[in-house]
Amino acid sequence: MLRPEQMSKVSVTGSKAVMDEVIETAHGLNLLHVTEYDGSWDGFDPGNPVEGAEESSDRLVTVRSLESILDVDADDAGPTRIVTDDALDEELEAIRTRVNELDDRRQELRQEIRSLEDQLDAVEPFVDLDIDLDLLSGYDTLQVAVGAGDRDTIERAVIDADDLRSHEIFAGDDVLSVFAHPTADADDSALVDALVSADFTAYEVPDASGSPSDYEAELEHEKQQLESKLSTVDNELEAEKMDAAGFLLAAEEKLSIDVQKTEAPLSFATTENAFIAEGWIPSEGYTEFKGALKDAVGDRVEVEELERATFSKDGTDHVREDVPAGGNGGAAAAADGGAETARADGGSPVVMADDEPPTVQDNPGAVKPFEILVQAVNRPSYYEFDPTIILFLTFPAFFGFMIGDLGYGLIYMGIGYFLYTKFADRPAFRSMGGVTIAAGFFTVIFGILYGELFGLHVISTYFWEGMLGMAHPPIEKGLSPAGIDWARGWLVVSVLIGIFHLNVAWIFGFVEDYQLHDLKHAVYDNGSWLLMMNGLWVWVFSDALSSVAPEFIYTTFSSEGVIPLGFNGFPTMALFNIPIVDAPFTLPLLVFVVGLVLLAIGEPIEVVEFLNVLVNVLSYTRIAAVLLAKAGMAFTVNLLFFGVYVDDHGGWHFGLGGMPDAGAVAALGPGETLSYHGYEVTEIMFGGLVHGDAATILIGLLVLVLGHLLVLALGVTSAGLQAVRLEYVEFFNKFFDGGGREYEPFGYERRFTTED
Repeated sequence: MLRPEQMSKVSVTGSKAVMDEVIETAHGLNLLHVTEYDGSWDGFDPGNPVEGAEESSDRLVTVRSLESILDVDADDAGPTRIVTDDALDEELEAIRTRVNELDDRRQELRQEIRSLEDQLDAVEPFVDLDIDLDLLSGYDTLQVAVGAGDRDTIERAVIDADDLRSHEIFAGDDVLSVFAHPTADADDSALVDALVSADFTAYEVPDASGSPSDYEAELEHEKQQLESKLSTVDNELEAEKMDAAGFLLAAEEKLSIDVQKTEAPLSFATTENAFIAEGWIPSEGYTEFKGALKDAVGDRVEVEELERATFSKDGTDHVREDVPAGGNGGAAAAADGGAETARADGGSPVVMADDEPPTVQDNPGAVKPFEILVQAVNRPSYYEFDPTIILFLTFPAFFGFMIGDLGYGLIYMGIGYFLYTKFADRPAFRSMGGVTIAAGFFTVIFGILYGELFGLHVISTYFWEGMLGMAHPPIEKGLSPAGIDWARGWLVVSVLIGIFHLNVAWIFGFVEDYQLHDLKHAVYDNGSWLLMMNGLWVWVFSDALSSVAPEFIYTTFSSEGVIPLGFNGFPTMALFNIPIVDAPFTLPLLVFVVGLVLLAIGEPIEVVEFLNVLVNVLSYTRIAAVLLAKAGMAFTVNLLFFGVYVDDHGGWHFGLGGMPDAGAVAALGPGETLSYHGYEVTEIMFGGLVHGDAATILIGLLVLVLGHLLVLALGVTSAGLQAVRLEYVEFFNKFFDGGGREYEPFGYERRFTTED
């Protein structure tokens, strides 16, 4: 799980006479991630596509164009089928002809409808004006303008115009028509020129006669006719889609496979008589790969395992099979008597390119959805640890710990189940569904431990206290004054989570550096940080700081603490007193200093960041902060609806079964309490909308539903993002670079076609 599947680089050498059979067999195995030939060998050139490649490509473009026109997707496939070349010749052409004719007709109708819509928009102001259209143009001694603007301003502009003798203005609600008599020597544009200064927006008079309303109705009727025709064409295309979708999807798959096969030689090194193909396969599949090719073409092809990639970059990362030329694995790269070879002088295999193997993440089913969170940063390099398993173990736990509510958790699980089951053909959504299910599951678990259901303590009341007789649930969030020690304790727990998480990260980095380089690099680059962080935090949790550090650091895990593990802090472990400051220099401080010195020797530029061992760990206190913030939001929503009263120990109680008499509580004197449901009430924090009249109850229900939906949504944007941030920023940065190549084997997973 921490390492990808081991990959082997293989070479397939043979005669061109069997190249088609080799391509067919390799494609069916779907194992070989082909390495592109880089043209570096004398006498070898990239191969040419097999005959028919261009025709298959053209057909594939046609099929995809038809699928786009018909809006075909995978759900329209129907049963698998065999698609023959004859069917492609005949049926595809018939479908193309019908669909293109219908699509052309559809485009024409849409264009006509758009034109009518433009005309309807243009006539709308004239309907408002309600003057026959033929009266708005065609005059010899009268100039007319129709448009929008301020009437007073327009009239003033017309009056002030020297070349206009008289005028008349007709107005609708939002449009004006101006009729003006020009002087004898006036230009044809006299009225237009006069209106320039009046901020007048002119409308073009439609080329029609009669009432604008009648013209508009005529246009609407034409539009309805066209829309009816368009609907008919759409129905014909939908019927065509129902008939042709299965064939088109199957044809696309067949043609895609054909194109892959016919264009495969472009990646091969070839001579007139021979070819060499290289690529990566999972090492465990090498025997199957070689056996299948031998069964297909016998001794006319030679398959070699050139190198088996290990997880080291110190020069032994590619363990090359040093097979002498002409030996068991050293056959010539040609079938013409062996004159042409792809061998170095020493007889070792010469590879096409020194490319890194692709990464195939090797995670079991439950862990696999979390690969999407890793790939959101980058695909792991073949030579580094895959952190997916760590995300699987920590991300849902972080999320669940911060939200910790049975009700919210069940909803998250429901959302995740929906995504996981309804998007089986969309891996990203399906993976996010798996992640959400896991996050919801941990939210449920912590919700039960906190005793909360949508922020209410009903699980605590009826299960932990009622059925099991406990004084309180195993853990609490610590919102109320009575539970303040829990809130402080979660800060300490968050710090310890950070220390553990970062230890794992730097240990990963240590192992990687040791394998990729040597022990010295591992100690300088990662061992130094491990020493610094652990030394510093053991010192913080030791008696050396007990006089100045907050007391809850040492009491959270004490026998009397909220998590009674009997831990009161580490001993001082003093080595000697530091002069001047008269403070003990302790063993943990010595460990910290040793780590700092090692860092300065190995990576001196990083010394300025030595405080990261403090800052990075403190960053994890956001876990406690989000925990309290989300709990506070849910508490506020329930406070507004149910109301809350306070007991004499500082405990907060929702008014699920009613509220104490507000007047009686208000009349309490100093030190007095009111007994209610077994609690000595000292204060009513809020009376609760549910305890009011009908209108108040309705408002309260709205607050309750919308409030919890908001908390549910913000749980993703706060707890989810903060958990992801801790993984990406604090954890990944210590060892993860990414940059791995995706494994893309030569082959095709058939979905719509069958060969049987």
